[in-house]
Amino acid sequence: MIYLDAAATTPVRRDVLEAMWPYLTGEFGNPSSHHQLGETAAQALAAARASVAKVFGCRAGDITFTSGGTEAANLAVKGIALARQAANPTHHRILISALEHPAVLESARYLAHRHGFVVDVLGVDPDGMVTPAALAAAIRPETALVSVMYANNEVGTIQPIRELSAVARKNHIPFHTDAVQAAAYLPLNLKDLGVDALTFSGHKLGAPKGSGVLVASGRLAMEPTVHGGGQERGRRSGTENVAGAVGLAAALSRTRGEAPQQATEVAALRDAFIRAVTAAVPNAVLTGHPSQRLPTLASFCFPGTSGEAVLLELERTGVICSSGSACAAGSDEPSAVLLALGLDPAVAQTAVRFSFTAAISSAELTTAAQAVGAAVARVRGTGTAVRPG
Repeated sequence: MIYLDAAATTPVRRDVLEAMWPYLTGEFGNPSSHHQLGETAAQALAAARASVAKVFGCRAGDITFTSGGTEAANLAVKGIALARQAANPTHHRILISALEHPAVLESARYLAHRHGFVVDVLGVDPDGMVTPAALAAAIRPETALVSVMYANNEVGTIQPIRELSAVARKNHIPFHTDAVQAAAYLPLNLKDLGVDALTFSGHKLGAPKGSGVLVASGRLAMEPTVHGGGQERGRRSGTENVAGAVGLAAALSRTRGEAPQQATEVAALRDAFIRAVTAAVPNAVLTGHPSQRLPTLASFCFPGTSGEAVLLELERTGVICSSGSACAAGSDEPSAVLLALGLDPAVAQTAVRFSFTAAISSAELTTAAQAVGAAVARVRGTGTAVRPG
């Protein structure tokens, strides 16, 4: 099997499992309990928090552990917007990009339906970029929050976050970025990025599913979305997943330690794969920015095919990939992200996304590119594909 769906999830690293193991077994205490088992768990949680904070260049108190990127994004978008509205009822607009993950999009829609917010959507250019000028033009005095994804999960486009956050800061508006796809390789220092809140998920980095983080200043006003015992400094109640936090911290720290060298190497493999696919399928359409894109993601549309049929043909040959966001799997509708880029709906439905980790080899990607060419040819020749097994 050649696994090319790392944007959906990655395998758990062995060293991460080893770091977690004590807190899944003997050190099982509740970190809120005032006895030795609880104190040991609390110390592990504090160490994980400090480790994550070091990566982001922030204080440990700015780290809120969650159940994943979706919960973290819900807390950021709803929490900041509701707190701003409570402080000033005229702050009733949310500004998001057209490429946002459903975690952000649906949070914004919830605020519109239940709390009277207006959702303004920033358009993008054909490469999926949001420009600072477009953001500046869209901001209004009533804007409570700006949320723009750092790097897109479907097409890989990397946004100019520093420039965008500077526009929001000039207008005294909090800026959130969904960094779920960016956390492995892109700069993460909160001060350098200029963002007020950043969210990500551990399972994109070799940690288990069900672990995530909101990074935001403890001074930033935020309404909690989960109420209870007041854990996580009142921002996210519920007994903390100590093993998950330890695993996320270990995965983040070790991935970031390897990132500088690996990013260049993996980007070179990505570019070679893009060349190989476009050679094998001459009318393939590369989606996303040609250079400002994640080093581990290449996405195409294959006009004259069905994206799902191509996926099934590739799976028969042992190449595992996806047609886009895993959160939209099974939908018959063309991707909203691709439509925002200006693609025709019929072309958008031919999309296939290839994403990988630094463990991928040049030989595997060469084999995969050859398989893509053969799969597209078979689909175009027959118009059908048979599911494996």
